[in-house]
This record gives sequence, structure tokens and C-alpha cells, in this order.
Amino acid sequence: MVKQGEFDLKGKNYISMSVITLTIGVMLAIQYQTVKEPVVRDTRDTFELREDLVKEKERYLSLSREIDSNEEKIEQYETERVQSKEYVLRETLHELKAEAGLTEIQTPGIIIQIDYANEQLLLGQTVNPVSAYLIQGLINELNQYGAKHIALNENRLINTSVIREINGETKVDGYSLDGIPITIKVGVEDIKTAEELYNRIQISKSSEEFFVENYRLSTSAPLSKVTIPAYKDSIRIRNMEIAETEKGG
Repeated sequence: MVKQGEFDLKGKNYISMSVITLTIGVMLAIQYQTVKEPVVRDTRDTFELREDLVKEKERYLSLSREIDSNEEKIEQYETERVQSKEYVLRETLHELKAEAGLTEIQTPGIIIQIDYANEQLLLGQTVNPVSAYLIQGLINELNQYGAKHIALNENRLINTSVIREINGETKVDGYSLDGIPITIKVGVEDIKTAEELYNRIQISKSSEEFFVENYRLSTSAPLSKVTIPAYKDSIRIRNMEIAETEKGG
């Protein structure tokens, strides 16, 4: 028979062992979890870091390529800007030369020929040389009717050209108009203007005046392309000085 005191002692020992066992089990569980979790976390973080590193490298390469591309574009734009300036200057120079009559030009227009009026020659009348007055009157009418470029016997007229008589001989910028026929090439802006010019010349005052002087104006049909030669001589600029710029300007 177990006495009451012995039972109490055994119960206390059992409870103590249980508590100790439970405590040891909890500690082991905590230790196991503590050891286990860092390994899993470190492995995951390392993998993610590697992925992030790869992504950052790819991003860096992408940015480097973009920077190189932009630098190439900037260099290209700068080159094109410089070249475009040179192109504009060349084009402007070409336009100015063309406007001044220093370049050959092909344009719509007509060709006028001054020849003897044969019907008058048959009557035995004397034909005088073509006067500067007649030529000047015709040129003025052509300009009035839309002429942009004019050449007399392949001698280009420009703004400073001079038509005058020297010792009874008509000269244009020093070149004689002593032969017959005299050919006048006229360039205009477009074919429509050439057609209008053709119609006006048929009934012009110059046509009547040339006929009175025993000459006849023959005009070609409007042409889509007439070659006007360049001015032969150099243009001399007189009474012009270099402008002085203000200091600090």
C-alpha cells in the first residue's frame, strides 16, 4: 500500500520531469528553427541579389548604349547643321549669280529675230543699220511684258549693260550689232508668261517701228526651254567702300 506522502513525492517528480522535458523540447525547437531559418533566408536573398545585379548590369549597358547613341546623334546634328549652312550659302551664292546674269540659265521663253523686211528692199529703199534707239525700245517692252533674262547675239544683258551708238554703229556692252539677222533670246518665269509675251510682241509698238525702218521682227512659238548664256565680262564695282563697324559692336 502506497502512503500518501510517497504519492505526493512521485507526483511532484513526474510534473518536474514533464516540465523539464517540455522545456528542453521547446528549446530544441527554437534552436532548430533559429538555425534553419537563416540558411533559407540567406539563400533566397543571395539569389535575388544576383538577379538584381544582372538586371542592374543590363540597365547599365542599356543606358550606356543610349548615351552613345545620343552622342552620335548630337555629333550628326552638328555636322548636318554646319553642312546645311554651307549648302545654304552655296545656294544663295548660286541664286545671286543667276540673278546677276553670271551663270547660264535654261528657262521658258521665246526667240526673236531681227531681219530685213524683204518687201521693202524690193522697192529699192536703203536700209540703215539697226539703231540703238530701236534696240532699247524693244528691250524696254520685253521687260515690261515679263522678260527675266535677255541675250543679244549670245551677249547677256545685265542691269549695268549699255546699249549705245558709237560712230554710227550700235554696240551692246562694247560688242557690235553689225550683222543681220540679230537674234534675241528672252527667258521668262513660266510657259504661260512666254505665251503672253509672244502675243504681245505681235502687236507691239516696237514691231511697227522696226517695220518703218525696213526691218521685221520674227518671233518663235513659246518654248519650254531657252538657253540664255552667262554674262561674258567681269562686273566692275565702282564708288564702293568697305563699311567700318563701330568699336565694341
